[in-house]
Amino acid sequence: MADSTQQLLKSVFTNGPIEGNNTSVLDLLNRALELVCERLECSAAFILTSQFDNVFAPDSDIIDTTEQHCASHFAALTDVSVQFNQAVQSHQKLCKSLLENTQPIIYCAVDDNQTVFDEAPLLVPLLQTFSSLNIDCQHLAISPVLQVGNVKVILGALCVTDSKGATSQSNPCEFVYKLLDDTAYQLASALELRRLAVVLDSKDKQYQELFQLLPMACALIDLHNTVVLQNDIWQSILPIRQGDNLFHVLRDEDHPLLNDTLHIVREGILRQAWCEIPLRNGAQNHWYKFSFCHALNRQKQLLLMIEDVTERYRLADELSFHSHHDMLTGLPNRVQFENMLDDLLNDEEHIPACIAFLDLDQFQVVNDLSGHLAGDQLLQQVAVRLKQLLRKGDVVARLGGDEFGLLMHYSDKASAQLVAKRICQQLFDHEFIWKGIKHNISASIGIAQVDYGDSDIYGVMSKADAACQLAKEDGRNRWHFYNPDDPQMHIMYNQMLASVDIAGALALNQFELFYQLIEPLNKQESGIHMEILLRMVQSDGSYVSPGVFLPAAERYNLAPRVDSWVIDNLLKWGGENLNVWQQLSMVSVNLSAMSLADQKFMNWLEMRLMVEPELVDKLCFEITETAAVSQLEQATGLIDLLKPFGCKLALDDFGSGFSSFAYLKCLDVDYVKIDGQFVVNLCSNRHDKAIVSAICQLGKDMNFEVIAEFVENTNIGEYLRNIGVDYAQGYAINKPTRLIELVSGLRSPWLTDATSVITEEERKALDL
Repeated sequence: MADSTQQLLKSVFTNGPIEGNNTSVLDLLNRALELVCERLECSAAFILTSQFDNVFAPDSDIIDTTEQHCASHFAALTDVSVQFNQAVQSHQKLCKSLLENTQPIIYCAVDDNQTVFDEAPLLVPLLQTFSSLNIDCQHLAISPVLQVGNVKVILGALCVTDSKGATSQSNPCEFVYKLLDDTAYQLASALELRRLAVVLDSKDKQYQELFQLLPMACALIDLHNTVVLQNDIWQSILPIRQGDNLFHVLRDEDHPLLNDTLHIVREGILRQAWCEIPLRNGAQNHWYKFSFCHALNRQKQLLLMIEDVTERYRLADELSFHSHHDMLTGLPNRVQFENMLDDLLNDEEHIPACIAFLDLDQFQVVNDLSGHLAGDQLLQQVAVRLKQLLRKGDVVARLGGDEFGLLMHYSDKASAQLVAKRICQQLFDHEFIWKGIKHNISASIGIAQVDYGDSDIYGVMSKADAACQLAKEDGRNRWHFYNPDDPQMHIMYNQMLASVDIAGALALNQFELFYQLIEPLNKQESGIHMEILLRMVQSDGSYVSPGVFLPAAERYNLAPRVDSWVIDNLLKWGGENLNVWQQLSMVSVNLSAMSLADQKFMNWLEMRLMVEPELVDKLCFEITETAAVSQLEQATGLIDLLKPFGCKLALDDFGSGFSSFAYLKCLDVDYVKIDGQFVVNLCSNRHDKAIVSAICQLGKDMNFEVIAEFVENTNIGEYLRNIGVDYAQGYAINKPTRLIELVSGLRSPWLTDATSVITEEERKALDL
């Protein structure tokens, strides 16, 4: 006989099966009770167990996961056990009473048991059950219910009269104390340990089955990045097999991206991370999304889920490439770059990141010496070089002209500086030769840390822009990291923010229209010919000149929105002041080069003009000569759009950068505005006189009218009239005036008035 109950139960439960079925549980209980009877020297024992497995939420009242088992052992009545077990389990009220019993019960048939019956009513139905099975219970002891974990146990032991009419022991109540003190608790503990073993075994089998049935390719990856387990879907669609190392089946250039993704998950930076990598599957390359998370096992393995995203890549490329990428270099364009930066700022993870602006130094020299084809070729080479020099996952975009934007994820000041240093060195060593001419290449780079406290992307971009401008001012071929404590950079940045809050001004309607007269010199016109000017209104009521904010508007792709605001508000004013509008001779409005190239804006312009038939024939749209030459096709399209409405077209800043008049044959312009640099010193500079006279003669020969800007005294006006210039514009005629102050559209002749000469100091004071 074993020395203790612990040893007895250990011999049963350590050798028993752990299958979670009723047969194995009852078998174990029967064997345990047989040992209990031997240990306690009683003739019979029974046990009632209740087990709750937390399969569903603890507060679930939909599915009952409780299981009850009754087992018994009768040494002298071997055929009674099955009947007793069935009788007890079918008596639910008795089972409930037993499993709620909290006090030990002791019964002796020869004693007066009325007090016991009063304190333990469950004795009556229990004794009736014994009697119905011809069990003569002489002594009975029942333990209070014991709960260990999710298992409840009630244990009873009894002495019965055998066929010879004698009990199995002379002092049958001595076993009661041993029962209460030891056996019930040991049984409950053993059953709970067995329950946990069954649960763990079941969970493992369930995990294995679910893993195989998942409708996605899944695998377990060990610490050496080797596939140690894969499901059926994986085996059917992927060229990676169990035992393969992930890095061995990928291209070398994709290793850094995969390594970064694994590092992010294993180091706990993110709970889940993914990357998209191409793999050769059969004869074609497929794109797959690799998603990693912890498998939560002792081996510290990762669960890898793979999704074929080839079709998404194909559709995305087909649908969005042209609208989000630069056609020349294939890089993301400004719109896409700003969208990515906006997404980054709105991301709750707030990952460390840096943004950089890169300008090629002296790029215009390449265009001037070797032509625009050479410039385009250089931009393509630089784009390829930048992609090679950046880390995998970082973004390079062409923002326009020779300006590129860099977005570096998971980057701090030190890593961003290393990237900038590498780019400056590599571009400086890059040889660009076009038709025997060698061009030296260098770049100026401005870097800024992404600050998630900035309200929008323009705050971040302004910092990088300020740092880039400082790099150029310091001698080019260098980089600067934005430092708010640097006085020079701080001043530059604050000036940019103070004067270039264009998006906010558009949203809050903080612009105002001004006008300046364009005076006829050799003809009589009753109505005013004027140019519409724009001023930004600051919070203190002061004005910001367009010479300050319009270049920034073009840099940040806001020029079409500004032009839309001007045209829309001008036409609203015209509709509200229709009598004044009808008196006017002509109203000129400037269009930026970016608006000219923006098809969305051009569509809007056509629709806006269509709804104002009584106003549009007074309009004249001005585009710069540089815009017309660089975007000749778009300029021709603008003429085709305007002519049916009766609108006019003017070429602004004429002579500022032309090398040939050939493009004029393609543009049917109505007016040409001579750049002010040829007019302001006209009376004293013979070269200016020759150029202005030549343009004037060109206008007569090609049937367009000539307008001279920067007319700052009557002497210039008289000279222009004498050589045949058609119109004059400048401070000598009138100062820029608020449009809301215009109450009449009738003109007053200028040269008949005694107009004073405008000094340089006065001109600067008026140049708002």
